[in-house]
Amino acid sequence: GEGLSGEMEVEKHEVRDAPAVITDFVDLVVVGGPTHAFSLSRASTRADAVRQGAPAERAELGLREWLTHLHKGPHSELVATFDTRVGKVRHLPGSAAKKAAKLAHALGYASAGHESFYVSDTPGPLLPGELDRARDWGRSLGADMRARHDGRAPSHRS
Repeated sequence: GEGLSGEMEVEKHEVRDAPAVITDFVDLVVVGGPTHAFSLSRASTRADAVRQGAPAERAELGLREWLTHLHKGPHSELVATFDTRVGKVRHLPGSAAKKAAKLAHALGYASAGHESFYVSDTPGPLLPGELDRARDWGRSLGADMRARHDGRAPSHRS
């Protein structure tokens, strides 16, 4: 959000508080969450996370379920996706960001990119430098959106 806010108006929502339908005109939807079992979280993996110390309200609704409530069809909004992953196993297959991008694409959204950010262990925190990298990615997304509005080609960094 911080990185994007230099280029565009930003609203941030926890997934459980996010609108179930996007009714306002927006240019970009950025969604993200932790990688659980090589993909987006499911009810069972969120329940496991709560048993390991995550706040109980985190088990209620995940990005996977939120995405399935969006309508299918052509969309003017682009979707960028991100995830968090444990840094010590960076090269494992599967990514919540990639799965979210596939689900959004199946609903008719075009991708603005995806990125993974690394945490020290399952509960976090982000590894040193990752918050700065996330801000830079947000700035890059914002610059790409500005370029689209100005009629220039975006950089398409992922």
